[in-house]
Amino acid sequence: VQLQASGGGLVQTGGSLRLSCQASGRSFSNYAMGWFRQTPGKEREFVAVINRSGGTTNYADAVKGRFTISRDNAKNTVSLQMNSLKPEDTAVYYCAASLYAGVVLSDRAFPYWGQGTQVTVSS
Repeated sequence: VQLQASGGGLVQTGGSLRLSCQASGRSFSNYAMGWFRQTPGKEREFVAVINRSGGTTNYADAVKGRFTISRDNAKNTVSLQMNSLKPEDTAVYYCAASLYAGVVLSDRAFPYWGQGTQVTVSS
């Protein structure tokens, strides 16, 4: 599967952004999908994950209640709605796909990655 992330940009503190990830190839519904983020000098960190059907999600504590992950298996897309953004949310955001059946939090479980999209939150 190939992944293309989009939707990043510059937003003020408290603002919102919606990231999208378009998957190409067959059997998108066979993949759990995740969002991760990375800032310079730091390891990539888990943000959110959604299972194959979209019925189960999990979030990092830092974004819980502010971010919402969703997917549309008919359109081969996964989205991340980010509200109440904070400067510490500034990072490059990556979408990723995993063949695990459930929700997994480790980036090691995701062999397929998009190219990343920059999110910058100004204070």
